[in-house]
Amino acid sequence: MRLLFDQNISHRVTKHLPAQYNESTTVKSAGLMNASDLEIWAFCKTNGFIIVTQDSDFNEMAMLKGPPPKVIWLRLGNASNEQIAATLIAHEWIIQNFLGSDASCLEIFRRA
Repeated sequence: MRLLFDQNISHRVTKHLPAQYNESTTVKSAGLMNASDLEIWAFCKTNGFIIVTQDSDFNEMAMLKGPPPKVIWLRLGNASNEQIAATLIAHEWIIQNFLGSDASCLEIFRRA
């Protein structure tokens, strides 16, 4: 699974992901740290990445443009890298179903 983590998620999160996420990267590692949302969108579309973000910006863009790329919007509040990785791992089957669907954005909320 090729995830690109937006600027609002630490580049260290990838250290906590298992092998099935080994093609994932961050905007920092991809040289996109100061890129606009449109530049990040184009990079993901061209390179087959799914955008993972904690902002609503990419959700709004996905609604206007449609996929690809697809967007995973993490609505976890203040979460550590370990919590973000654990959330993605726990929701892997939901993410896989999302990737096979026509939906453009998957929102994942913090469990109460």
